[in-house]
Amino acid sequence: MRKSILAGAIALAMTCTAAFADGHSKLKFEPGKDVRFNWASYEAFAKKHDLSGQKLSVFGPWRSADQELVESMLAYFAQATGAVVTYTSSENYEQQVVIDTQAGSPSDVTILPQPGLIADLAAKGFLTPLGDAAEGWMKENYAAGQSWVDLGSYKGKDGKKAFYAFPYKADVKSLVWYSPENFEDAGYAIPNTMEELKALTDKIVADGGTPWCIGLGSGGATGWPATDWTEEFLLRTQSPDVYDKWVTNEIKFDDPRIVAAIEEFGAFARNDKYVDGGAGAVATTDFRESPKGLFSSPAKCYMHRQASFIPAFFPEGTKAGEDVDFFYFPAYASKDLGKPVLGAGTLAALTRDTPAARAFIEWLQTPISHEVWMAQGGLLTALKSANTELYANDALRKQGQILLNATTFRFDGSDLMPGKIGAGAFWTGMVDYAGGKDAKAVASGIQETWDSLK
Repeated sequence: MRKSILAGAIALAMTCTAAFADGHSKLKFEPGKDVRFNWASYEAFAKKHDLSGQKLSVFGPWRSADQELVESMLAYFAQATGAVVTYTSSENYEQQVVIDTQAGSPSDVTILPQPGLIADLAAKGFLTPLGDAAEGWMKENYAAGQSWVDLGSYKGKDGKKAFYAFPYKADVKSLVWYSPENFEDAGYAIPNTMEELKALTDKIVADGGTPWCIGLGSGGATGWPATDWTEEFLLRTQSPDVYDKWVTNEIKFDDPRIVAAIEEFGAFARNDKYVDGGAGAVATTDFRESPKGLFSSPAKCYMHRQASFIPAFFPEGTKAGEDVDFFYFPAYASKDLGKPVLGAGTLAALTRDTPAARAFIEWLQTPISHEVWMAQGGLLTALKSANTELYANDALRKQGQILLNATTFRFDGSDLMPGKIGAGAFWTGMVDYAGGKDAKAVASGIQETWDSLK
């Protein structure tokens, strides 16, 4: 989430609240009309839940246009149950959640994009476990279901691990952007494996081109794009449990497996022939400017690895699917690690255990709660029963398919680490590495900072 903010999201400096109830909010899609939607799940949920006269308060991170989207989804819950639903957000929502829970006045449901903060709330006894049924449902109904259960599971105040947070609305980072026209003109095919991607990289160099545009610049947050590269390669060279132990510091930063993942990034970023402007330009090129080389004539680069938000920084008028497209950042065929996906997203937790709050968690298990947002844009889901044809555009549909094909999903690792590491030493260390410092020395420096935290 820190990276999404750094990417340019701007929020108004005030708390925003909206309340609506059965019949008081206009539904975007009339129930029963468009047969692509799973209205049967809506009707079954409505028959099971009568919350007339009850209230549901939801606190989340979405504001402005995103607030309108979440409210459009909540309107269906209100219509189905008769509950009065209130949605509230704040510019400083992370701090507000802490204040509200400590004061004993939180919303019924709190939705956050930070698993680390949710884990803290669970450890302090501010959350109620969702229960074995919800955990079992997620294992069965989400692609790579165990990954999502793991993401929402934390230790409570009693020290016991439980499923506390329901992942809803995901983001995908494992994408490589390219120009279809440039690929077609050069006769390049989309690589399906990491071995093929590396071979394509060498082929482009042999043909006289430059394969990659990479930029780490981001003001005071310079370096964060390199952390994503490292996390991608760790998931493609080691089993998921290594990743999990690394983000909690059970496996140290200077462990050979972590150092090797950093060096995998270096094989791309520290090769003058591979990067637009040469290796020396990587650390100083702003990440928002770096993909523009895809669109120059002649092209300054052929590929750019970045998350799903990067089109916001493409040249004005760029047409998705025509001027630019993307493919999955592939896994190694030679390593039996499936198809891992790196990403982020939001999770819903019970900060007040009420019948309406419990019903809302059940609501998130219905296909319709995903589909009404999917159809408007901005939501990706790993729910296998949601109709992918309802995605608002082809780009979202392709990203959604990447999620469904994933065998492992892992949340952005740096966002799971303490702030002084994931948003500090890791960033600066990767800048040093891009500038030529030894990977082991960089990793040891990051670990020393971690060891110094109290």
